Amino acid sequence: MELLVASAIGILTSAGLYLVFRLRTFPVIIGVSLLTYAVNVFLFASGRLTVGAPPILRDGVSIYTDPLPQALVLTAIVISFGMTAVVVMVGLGAFLGSDDDHIDEPKAEIAEEAE
Repeated sequence: MELLVASAIGILTSAGLYLVFRLRTFPVIIGVSLLTYAVNVFLFASGRLTVGAPPILRDGVSIYTDPLPQALVLTAIVISFGMTAVVVMVGLGAFLGSDDDHIDEPKAEIAEEAE
């Protein structure tokens, strides 16, 4: 189980980093989302992976799940959704302002457009 979760975190992180280094706005947004998913899975896995265990310690229960990582992941999901909405609006504004969604335009093209 741990190998599967570690592999999923690694794949999400590598795919997210690959997309973040692209020169278009939409892949960068998707890459940042994949990175936040990787962090959420990492936070969730840090609370020990136990199946069928209650999150609260009660009488007669010896194994329980730590509820703190679950609360952190829930908070991170809300924050990442808000930040994704902000980044989408900034990217949309940049696209509408320049009719192109390149993140980094070479300076030679800028000089040619000015002439």
